[in-house]
Amino acid sequence: MFKEYLRLIRFDKPIGTLLLLWPTVWALLIAYRGTPNFIVLLVFCLGVFLTRSAGCAINDFADSKFDGLVARTANRPLVTGTISRKSALIVTLVLSLSAFILAWSFLKPLTLVWSIPALLIFVSYPFFKRFFAVPQLYLGIAFSFGILMAFIEQSASIPLVGWLLFFANLFWVLAYDTIYALVDLPDDLKIGIKTSAITFGKYVHQIILVCYTLFILLMIIVGLIVKVSIIYYVSMLVVAIITLHIYFKILDNNREVCFKMFLINNKIGYVVCLGLLFNYYWRH
Repeated sequence: MFKEYLRLIRFDKPIGTLLLLWPTVWALLIAYRGTPNFIVLLVFCLGVFLTRSAGCAINDFADSKFDGLVARTANRPLVTGTISRKSALIVTLVLSLSAFILAWSFLKPLTLVWSIPALLIFVSYPFFKRFFAVPQLYLGIAFSFGILMAFIEQSASIPLVGWLLFFANLFWVLAYDTIYALVDLPDDLKIGIKTSAITFGKYVHQIILVCYTLFILLMIIVGLIVKVSIIYYVSMLVVAIITLHIYFKILDNNREVCFKMFLINNKIGYVVCLGLLFNYYWRH
């Protein structure tokens, strides 16, 4: 049974946690100029894990009637009946409360205040698929709140570079989660779930490319403001090459290929992170 609860929170599939974690680490590195406080870094990492886990549990609670109709999700615990909807809701509440207590114990009061809307947006995302035409945009906001909280924790304010990083990540999330939506496109069309892959229609691939391009441009502007070294721009060149590879691979809408391209976004996360780390190491 414990194994089923680990499946509920996607412990066996850490990609979501990693995609949420990378932008938060970018923000902490920039906010603290390469040397974030270890306790703050650890609390943010644990908070990311707890928040994403809570999001997965409430997602399965919200989608339990639909997941059985989708090939990729047909074996989830709530579909097979190994975990009840009530239990999934309790897991969501426990994890959410744990994330709040963690922030309350170690982070500044203003950061704690910002953590509340961040958590609420994250756990409410699954319900937006019922009526919002581009729920991936809403998810992008949820996945970008850690950036704002990092700057709040460091200086009690959000500078221009913080907002630029926020919107850069918003475009990145919209790009890779639209690719993720392409995996379920035929099933989502049948059951009536709203996704960006459906809303963008025949222009979906072009819009994905535009989102990746805006992400890279905003990240370059972030670099210019922070006055990074050449190594950071090399990392962004690598990111550009990766995104072009992804774009050409998804043009056929092959489910397996699209899923693999979605997973490759993790490389983008750590390439940017390495670029920032080596940049600050080079300076020191």
